[in-house]
Amino acid sequence: MTEQKFTEQISTVAKFIQIYCDDNHAKAQKSNANLELIYKNTSLNQSVNYNLCKECEHLLLYANERLQNCPHDEKPKCRKCPHICYEKSELKFMVKVMRSSGIKLGLSKIKSLFQR
Repeated sequence: MTEQKFTEQISTVAKFIQIYCDDNHAKAQKSNANLELIYKNTSLNQSVNYNLCKECEHLLLYANERLQNCPHDEKPKCRKCPHICYEKSELKFMVKVMRSSGIKLGLSKIKSLFQR
């Protein structure tokens, strides 16, 4: 995986988790922080800003760790990967987040098309 692909992947995951957290944990205490992007022990001099509750922040940091350690040169989509690296509880939570946020992102894109 290239540094650009890594940055794109983790930014997308962060966006999905942020949407989920905003929708489902609106009243929870959240921390505003930056995730410094490091890939293969090299700083990319970029960061991802987030404002998440503890549960969602844990998922983002977990996803970041797993993405950094992905053994594939051509990273497949996680659901099609022959070696799932997520633990069962985190995988279930990520699937829930992706379903919820994916629908919302899809609807917002459709809405933006009609507003042009």
